Amino acid sequence: MRIAQIDIYQVDLPVKGGVYRLSGGREYHAFDASIARVTSDDGSTGWGESTPFGSTYIASHAKGTRAALEILAPSIIGLDPRHHDRIQDRLEETLSGHRDARTALDVACWDLTAKTAGVPLCDLAGGRIPGPVPIISSIGSNDPEKMRANVRAHRNAGYSGHSIKIGANEVEGGPALDAERLRACLADRKPGEWFLADANNGMRPEEALRMLSLLPDGLDFVLEAPCPSLKETLSVRSRCKIPIMLDELIQTEADLIEAIAADACDGVGLKVSKQGGITAILRQREIARAAGLTMSIQDTTGSEIAFAAILHVAQSTPRKFLRCALDPRMMINASAAAFDAPVKNGGVEAPSLPGLGVEPKMNVLGDPVATYN
Repeated sequence: MRIAQIDIYQVDLPVKGGVYRLSGGREYHAFDASIARVTSDDGSTGWGESTPFGSTYIASHAKGTRAALEILAPSIIGLDPRHHDRIQDRLEETLSGHRDARTALDVACWDLTAKTAGVPLCDLAGGRIPGPVPIISSIGSNDPEKMRANVRAHRNAGYSGHSIKIGANEVEGGPALDAERLRACLADRKPGEWFLADANNGMRPEEALRMLSLLPDGLDFVLEAPCPSLKETLSVRSRCKIPIMLDELIQTEADLIEAIAADACDGVGLKVSKQGGITAILRQREIARAAGLTMSIQDTTGSEIAFAAILHVAQSTPRKFLRCALDPRMMINASAAAFDAPVKNGGVEAPSLPGLGVEPKMNVLGDPVATYN
């Protein structure tokens, strides 16, 4: 089996509710998805997606993703799509970095491989662990009481994990506002709930420490990605008792090994497109597991295709290491594929269909913006 053709599609994904806010005044109104279809010489197909979280989250942006795909896609024509490590080798040899672009191709090859084998992708990613995967809410920065109401709405829908976005600048209210947001969001905390206070690398140590000093003792949460550098994060870690998860700072296997060696974190957020696809995220999952780190399995954002990749990786992650997975469908007001994986009581289970289990909506995708053969 050989890769014969790769088609790239572009789809706009409007933000549900009109705007999504992160630390530092970052706002997003729509996301730009790049979706890849890999076709083999026997006619088998696989689908993958990469949707950057705007252009100010990590070093990626949608036009850059497609520009990188112009270089990467031709390089794997003729390779066996089932040889995932060899595909990764070729992509790395062809273009340094650009893990976001690699992701669309890598995930499509995994989808094709699992379809050819006649099994769900999670069966090839370590094996299905039965039962629903807990899904985490994503509570964008807002007025504290509005954020509290958003948590309550997700709690009523069965969610037991909540990611609270913090990182207000001084004009907005700074650390005092963030402390108020956390107090409000955790005010109605129920047994078994898990909370992340996620700054998305948007705070300086001074700001993070000021916020923590304003919180009451015993508030149970995990601080995620407080600072933009490992040095700053270690400064905060040395002066607080709150568990810390890293996210944006962990993109490569080397990043993860460095963080573990420095004892910089107690957990890690692994995102499919941030890590570079399923091949890369499975490597990093095993490194994190060996170090005893708690994990969340996510992606930056995306359609049903991105969620399917998240879910299959999470479905095969041992539950004692997995805190939650992110369902990006809750963040967007669009649908690019049919995917039968409903959220029930805050959890969702990967379908038993071969591959990712997605059926792209060709009327939404339209014509390819690029074809390589």
